[in-house]
Amino acid sequence: MKSRYRFALLPAALAGCLLLTPAVAQQSDARSPEARTFFTPVDIFDLEYASDPQISPDGKQVVYVRTSMDIQTDKSLGNLWTVSADGSNHRPLTATGSASSPRWSPDGKKLLYVSGESGKPELFMRWMDTGQTGRLSNLPKPPSGIRWSPDGKLIAFSMPVKSDPEPMAKMPGKPEGAKWAKPAIVIDSLYYRADGDGYWDNSFDQLFVMPAEGGTPRQLTYGNFNHNGDFSWSGDSASLIISANRHDDWEYKPFNSELYRVALDGSEPEALTDRDGPDQSPRVSPDGKKIAFLGFDDRRQGYQLTDLYVMDTDGGNRRNLTEELDRSVSSLAWGPRGKDLFIQYDDQGHTRIARLSLRGKLNNLVSEVGGLSLGRPYSGGSFSVADNGRIAFTRTSYQRPSDVALHTGSKVRTLTRLNEDIFAHKTLGEVEEFWLESSADQRKIQAWLVKPPGFQPGKKYPLVLEIHGGPFANYGARFSSEVQLFASAGYLVLYVNPRGSTSYGQEFGNLIHHNYPGQDYDDLMSAVDTVVERGIADPDNLFVTGGSGGGVLTAWIVGSTDRFSAAVVAKPVINWTSFVLTADFYPFFTDYWFPAKPWEDPMHYWQRSPLSKVANVTTPTMLLTGEADYRTPISETEQFYQALKLEKVETAMVRIPDAPHGIARRPSNLISKVAHILAWFERYRDGTNNNQTAEKN
Repeated sequence: MKSRYRFALLPAALAGCLLLTPAVAQQSDARSPEARTFFTPVDIFDLEYASDPQISPDGKQVVYVRTSMDIQTDKSLGNLWTVSADGSNHRPLTATGSASSPRWSPDGKKLLYVSGESGKPELFMRWMDTGQTGRLSNLPKPPSGIRWSPDGKLIAFSMPVKSDPEPMAKMPGKPEGAKWAKPAIVIDSLYYRADGDGYWDNSFDQLFVMPAEGGTPRQLTYGNFNHNGDFSWSGDSASLIISANRHDDWEYKPFNSELYRVALDGSEPEALTDRDGPDQSPRVSPDGKKIAFLGFDDRRQGYQLTDLYVMDTDGGNRRNLTEELDRSVSSLAWGPRGKDLFIQYDDQGHTRIARLSLRGKLNNLVSEVGGLSLGRPYSGGSFSVADNGRIAFTRTSYQRPSDVALHTGSKVRTLTRLNEDIFAHKTLGEVEEFWLESSADQRKIQAWLVKPPGFQPGKKYPLVLEIHGGPFANYGARFSSEVQLFASAGYLVLYVNPRGSTSYGQEFGNLIHHNYPGQDYDDLMSAVDTVVERGIADPDNLFVTGGSGGGVLTAWIVGSTDRFSAAVVAKPVINWTSFVLTADFYPFFTDYWFPAKPWEDPMHYWQRSPLSKVANVTTPTMLLTGEADYRTPISETEQFYQALKLEKVETAMVRIPDAPHGIARRPSNLISKVAHILAWFERYRDGTNNNQTAEKN
């Protein structure tokens, strides 16, 4: 791990071979000529998406990160592009494939960004009038969270600083030329590894400040605490308002961050908040008199709503402006004159941007934010606001990953069309949103059905139930390459936001608190029943898959019913006891997801573990996990695989080398995941599996 924990939860085959089995290839060849225009696995390498759109202070142009996939290196590449507010002058600013974090100077004349063009991530500047660029820094570690001071004279950023503790044991000196074994690795910290980052290297993120024209960075914060949360400059450019957890027990209470004022004179940080819970994402108002921030009072629940607060810059007069919203606020920005705020939040599977008055009145402006998750239809996206109130944001749809869009007054205009070169010649599956009643309690549940390209009314199709992870997350009206690839293979694809999903309020999210899996199983099965009853899904050709929390539910489903012809359990939790004692964020899971530690209430853990139902499983079940997954370690997958083998259930284990929990981080791994799932389903499609539809006790 390159830097101490950035605690954020939950909260995701090369073209030559595609890892398609003969069965899948034969099915594609047998299709009509129209099938040649269907979305295929290799098309993933042609996808692009926009992220981090930063609108200029005058609102006339947007700079954003344009991410593409390189089929030769199997990596995603990011470059900065600019586009005018009317959609013209769309052109690249960088071409190295390693640029990120564009940030306009307050006067709009310069652009600060991070680039790896010199061999490692450094700070670069671009003068917008001449196009001249130059490197500002020579840093030992990658910078993050870069921000201009309001007067344009300084730049602040976060960077890891290594702490060198005394060794536990001193080894004798080895003779010259001797080749001894690698030295022992001593671990004594509560958190010692993180998914996607690896093992901790004793680094803590600290804040630095440097002149905007370049120079030597000066460290502002010290101590064995992380200072990697979002921060904001004070109005007079003399201090920073930061979010950090500097409590002595910070490892055991990861949510208990406070807002601090860090003066540039090097004095000790001054705490501005003191509640038990996170205080984060501070934003100082344009007049420098108020601070808006996000947070909540921690009740140790699995799902807790994040509210927006405003207070004076000394910490006084704190008010909750979103107490009546019953949705989590994910990001915020002040309006041009500090008279109101803009917020982003998820609502019933849609990500919205709204204007929020200082009295708490909400006015929704945009409802199609997102498109950054190419694999599955998760929420996400970002926005920025110009001095004239124009909003640049990432816009998505069922048919497209994110583009750059602009909200002006009451109008929304999409400025880019990054994937028209692909999708103008492709036929995607039509997506239908619908609601149903759960058999558990008649509660309303939201779901989406994706129909295969060329769908024929009156024909029955095989159906894939695709379950989201989290579990505190949501699917929605967003592009998904995995879902579209399943549809292109001839399947109906059903995805659902069962109880526990975000974007439906606090009560709905906490229906699975200390009760997961629970009646979310009933929600999912009711959605399947709804589609089957419409006469378009073949009840003898039902399939189920899901990753992470969706893997938990898939494993739970095959232990509860045999109505599915086959299942793919991706990166699951199988045994909650072993999970909380091997996962990277184990103090969080034991404290927030369970009422006690495993040895204090072992039956609670066991009764919620899919492993407890393994004797009921008859459904052919494949498991798929990254070998470098530290969130749901592959030992969970191995347990279920071996248990299924002992029960003589048809099973296979697919291990993705070097892949973390986010398997799709590399394009070929996303292709490999989909190809293996489809290959497994094809093996049991059209009656090959003779399971009978019946519920098991």
